[in-house]
Amino acid sequence: MASRIPEVITALVALGKADSAEPGSVLAGVEIADGPEASDTQAQEWLIVGFDGDPSGDFEAAQSVGGWSDLRSGREEQFQVLVAVVVNRGDQDVVAARARTYEIAQRVEAWLRADPSIGLRSLEAGVEATRLIQEQTETGATARLLLTVAGRAFT
Repeated sequence: MASRIPEVITALVALGKADSAEPGSVLAGVEIADGPEASDTQAQEWLIVGFDGDPSGDFEAAQSVGGWSDLRSGREEQFQVLVAVVVNRGDQDVVAARARTYEIAQRVEAWLRADPSIGLRSLEAGVEATRLIQEQTETGATARLLLTVAGRAFT
């Protein structure tokens, strides 16, 4: 089965890593991850492409449906890729954690607005939906913003 999802995930991770390397970037210090990577980093802020950011969850990365575009040229795929922005704080300031998740997420939206194809041929994508999860524990406030990057592409 042909799918463009692997390319979309790879492109979003590459955009995140390039953005975070820019001097003065909003993403400076943010750990950019391709799915649920094992890491020994002590990072408190994460941008995770292809994972919902819930280590006790079902590790959902993406989904798609396909249909014929025509009998000669192949299929069109409609896809959704999950992107999680996670901000952990050592204090109880959930307002600051929430604000920072949205600040990081705005960079993802900026990439998609600047180039809906994210550098890939016969593809368009954008942020379709978001979902915010907030938590207070003895280790501090955590905010997790889930972005659904949705689009369509020809396979």
